Amino acid sequence: MIVLHYTGMRGLADALARLCDMSAQVSAHYLICPQGRILQLVADEMRAWHAGAGSWTGLGDINSRSIGIELVNSGAQPFPEPQMRALDSLLPVLMARHGIAPRDVIGHSDMAPERKDDPGPRFDWPRLARQALALAPSGLGADRPLAESLNTIGYPPAPWDKRLQAFRFRFHPTATGPETATDRRRADAVAQVFRTR
Repeated sequence: MIVLHYTGMRGLADALARLCDMSAQVSAHYLICPQGRILQLVADEMRAWHAGAGSWTGLGDINSRSIGIELVNSGAQPFPEPQMRALDSLLPVLMARHGIAPRDVIGHSDMAPERKDDPGPRFDWPRLARQALALAPSGLGADRPLAESLNTIGYPPAPWDKRLQAFRFRFHPTATGPETATDRRRADAVAQVFRTR
């Protein structure tokens, strides 16, 4: 799978210093600068320490199963167009090279909702979905129990508010407050993809 992150740091220099510091025990395969430059920090076939504890679709040890892409962004600002264009160009290459389906391009918060928020609500998931680079539900599904749909999609156990927020970051970023019928119907539409795997 591919896991997308934001660095949560002020800029490129800070991000590189952290990702290249062995004592920090954090790394990623790729780092994309705001201006669109792509840096490969770890070979695809090597394990990078980008994901940490968590799971997706019942699979653990995500570091050993994934390629990590860090976007230089504090999380408080939109992702610049040159950076998104660079991601648009990198993802299809990696997906073709490693046989990764759109449903397996995820955010850090998807596999670790209790700990992580990135790439956050400002990230343009619909842009990736329009290019078949990430999963997007087609319309709305049935009004099924939300927890059931999130289990089917692959979200790991976590406190309910964190689980709901992780789903909304991806599929309903303008929503706030308690779950709604729209949350449930969007989640069911996404879950239909996983029911037919």
